[in-house]
Amino acid sequence: MKQRRRIYYSESQRALMWERWKQGWTLHEIGKLFDRAHSSIHQILAQTGGIRPVPRSRSSTALTLAEREEISRALATGESIRSIAAGLGRAPSTICREVQRNGGRDNYRASQADKSTWARAQRPKRCKLSENRALARIVAAKLRMFWSPEQISGWLKHTYPCDESHHVSHETIYRSLFIQARGALKKELLAHLRRTRGMRRSRHYTQKTAIHGQIVDAVSISERPACVEDRAIPGHWEGDLVFGSGNSQVATLVERQTRYLMLIKLDGKDSQTVVNALIKSARRLPQELYKSLTWDRGTEMHGHKKFTMATDIQVYFCDPKSPWQRGSNENTNGLLRQYLPKGMNLSGYSQIQLNAIARQLNERPRKTLGFQTPAEMFSECVALTS
Repeated sequence: MKQRRRIYYSESQRALMWERWKQGWTLHEIGKLFDRAHSSIHQILAQTGGIRPVPRSRSSTALTLAEREEISRALATGESIRSIAAGLGRAPSTICREVQRNGGRDNYRASQADKSTWARAQRPKRCKLSENRALARIVAAKLRMFWSPEQISGWLKHTYPCDESHHVSHETIYRSLFIQARGALKKELLAHLRRTRGMRRSRHYTQKTAIHGQIVDAVSISERPACVEDRAIPGHWEGDLVFGSGNSQVATLVERQTRYLMLIKLDGKDSQTVVNALIKSARRLPQELYKSLTWDRGTEMHGHKKFTMATDIQVYFCDPKSPWQRGSNENTNGLLRQYLPKGMNLSGYSQIQLNAIARQLNERPRKTLGFQTPAEMFSECVALTS
């Protein structure tokens, strides 16, 4: 089979790639635009970790190609440096450096000088983490604890409010991970991110669809009281199932005001098993801290009436295909995947082990809580009810 000739993409083609990547197109879809395999596109995008490089531009004060051609012609006729500078309206030192850097009087060529200057100007600025190794070690240690870059950035500002040398933006941390040429953080730390992908993707890349079904006598989320919606008081929870391999699953419950997480071991996903486990879990909390539960349209909650009768906790159901209506739970489930990755069999985890994982997540600072932890916030609520 004849091997295809290597393709070199033009600047306009690369710009189109980045535009489609930002819009959420897959590598396969972008490859079809150029009749190439997805690996060809990946090679281009992965060079900068899926982050579009800033377009290069010349300084408005730099010598232009037209000026360099004037210099070349003047040198050929034997004009002095001062005479050339006066004709171009430039400082003599500027012309002198230009000529010395690009072959001298005898070998100066305008086009070659222009290309060489453009190449020499490509000096990427060293990022803060590569210059401050002590800060890089702190960031790496927190990443290994599964803290997100945003949590690390917020914690550093909270812990070192007057020491800007210990401040770093979450974007700098992400770029240092995705763009390995920066030499600041090791690539192995990517595995500790909430999403373990090796390249940045557009937020439009995938859209998770909620599991939905017909729930008899379901009370819509639109009927949920305003005090639940605005998170004014604690005690209102969001729930869902996180699935693993081998038909295994774990129930997750997140308190809306404090983002406190509870994990519940399940022996099955049928409605009776799930509802009984939720009833048992609900009885461990005072009524003041468990007033309502918001769930999606999953068939595991067909027995919601039994749950409400046993606990006096009202269940509200999201609209079909609207996972954002349980935003706190969706976000926390994403964090949980760092501890319970997709494809892992969850049936081997005991309730004690699940409690330990929940404790780790509850002790991680959250931006939405002013970088307090869910554990701190929930403990304050418990103290107020006792």
